[in-house]
Amino acid sequence: MSALHLSRIYPLPSDSFFLFGLRGVGKSTWARRQLPKARRFDLLDEGLFHHLLADPAAFGDELRELPIGSWVVVDEVQRLPQLVNEVHRAIEERRLRFALLGSSARKLMQAGTNLLAGRAVWKRMYPFTPSELGEQFDLERTLRYGAIPLVWFSARPAETLTSYAQLYLREEIKAEALVRNLPAFARFLPVAALFHGQALNISALARDAGAARATVAGYLDILEDTLVAERLPGFEGKLRVRERRLPKLYWTDPGMVRAIKKNLGPVSSEERGALFEGWIFTLLRTYREVSDLYDEIFYWSPTQARKTEVDFLLRKGSEFVAIEVKSSARHASAELRGLRAIAELEGVSRRVLLIPGRPGEGRRRTAEDIEIWPLDHFLEVLETGSLWQ
Repeated sequence: MSALHLSRIYPLPSDSFFLFGLRGVGKSTWARRQLPKARRFDLLDEGLFHHLLADPAAFGDELRELPIGSWVVVDEVQRLPQLVNEVHRAIEERRLRFALLGSSARKLMQAGTNLLAGRAVWKRMYPFTPSELGEQFDLERTLRYGAIPLVWFSARPAETLTSYAQLYLREEIKAEALVRNLPAFARFLPVAALFHGQALNISALARDAGAARATVAGYLDILEDTLVAERLPGFEGKLRVRERRLPKLYWTDPGMVRAIKKNLGPVSSEERGALFEGWIFTLLRTYREVSDLYDEIFYWSPTQARKTEVDFLLRKGSEFVAIEVKSSARHASAELRGLRAIAELEGVSRRVLLIPGRPGEGRRRTAEDIEIWPLDHFLEVLETGSLWQ
């Protein structure tokens, strides 16, 4: 079975939208299935790209020939930010609806592009979820090679991932001129990969990467803008102790972070925890996109208790759900320390320890009202939207 035969869980917005995601994540395939009759402009087509680069007005001329209310798909829109002005005009004058696909919003923002001032919602697409893969889903394979569609269906996933990492540097960074010093950025990437799932001290990262702090701060922005990684802020509530404010860094796909480290062998016990935790974070972000799962997400760790932490704290309205992630099937009482401590936070309605679990294993609850969820139950909760029930 190929990516063309798998249904994604992303609903089609009713009006114009931007859709950003990693290269190879399936944006174009999804758009073709959702909008089969739409007029398409694929800016990866070099002939079309150079034609519109030389004559951007030709784009507007074509739009004026379309029936009022038509859908238009522009793929890799970040390659020609100036087209967005014509998009704006077509929305206003002809009520056209646009699916604007891209692998990065950075060039659009750097160019000072008119980003449609609320006339187009911003959406993100992430790698495959277990529900999308169905019976094909395999946790070990996901942690080892990730779930980017381009890689998942490759007969040689290790080779494809290696090429994918090189493609990121060549096409996303070099071709779009996102950095002036490509070798320095290439040296930074494997160091940043070592910080996957860790609190991010930029000074320490800069020292390890052999680069200036300001340079590394800019590189981290690029990782986020190209959707390769994301920083998770620490919760800053008004508890009796002061909260740590350093963000944590998570790469979007476990295969990508392992490819950058040039380590694509079997997953070791040392890296399993961070890979599993990071993958859960990507799932949480995915379901935020498709079902409005939560309003905000943080991690929680008071500075006066360094070994006390909760991986994810989700807020919806005035209510919180705390989730601690462990990659081993068994857990010790000490691993519940953070979930015990966070009970003091006003509004916490659930405290969950998430573990991989075994087939058929059910959820259970401790005497302290902490819920133990195997992965299968967690995935069911995401699918049914019952996290807050």
